[in-house]
Amino acid sequence: MKHNKDFKKNDKPEEKVGEKAQEQQEAAQAQAEEQVADTAAETADALAEAQKQAAEAQDKYLRLAAEFDNYRRRTSKEKLDLVKSAGEDILKGMLPVLDDCERAIKQLEQTEASTFEKEGTGLIYNKLLSYMKSCGLEEIEVVGKEFDTDFAEAVAQLPVEDSKQKGTVLEVIQKGYILGGKVIRFAKVVVGV
Repeated sequence: MKHNKDFKKNDKPEEKVGEKAQEQQEAAQAQAEEQVADTAAETADALAEAQKQAAEAQDKYLRLAAEFDNYRRRTSKEKLDLVKSAGEDILKGMLPVLDDCERAIKQLEQTEASTFEKEGTGLIYNKLLSYMKSCGLEEIEVVGKEFDTDFAEAVAQLPVEDSKQKGTVLEVIQKGYILGGKVIRFAKVVVGV
């Protein structure tokens, strides 16, 4: 019987050892669950940070692409304007020559000049005028029309009896020209008042 008692005594410490082991196992499991939760939280934070950085990089990329597109458009427009303005300066410089040719033709018609002189001067004038028109030069037609400060400059005013002629262009002193929709020289005119 003694032996039986010993067995029962031994039985109790085993139960305590089993309970401790189970407690340790539960504590280890709880600790492992906490570590998993911490790791999941850290992973979620890292993912959120990576997504934020990706969004910032995407935004920077889109802004850079838009800036480059604007730069490309601006430089091509500037190049086009430069080419136009270079041609404009040349044509402006040739306008007095065109005016002189017109005056020479009028003067030759009033004098007894030979037909060769008239034809030669007319030929030079026509070639110059056709070249300038091929470059986009257009004459401003203002005679008989209402005076418009966008195209003409009044250098004189003449009194008129007809009320229909008041405010209209009566005579052109110097022709005006347009190049590519832009006035490069205003017409100098006489206006009826």
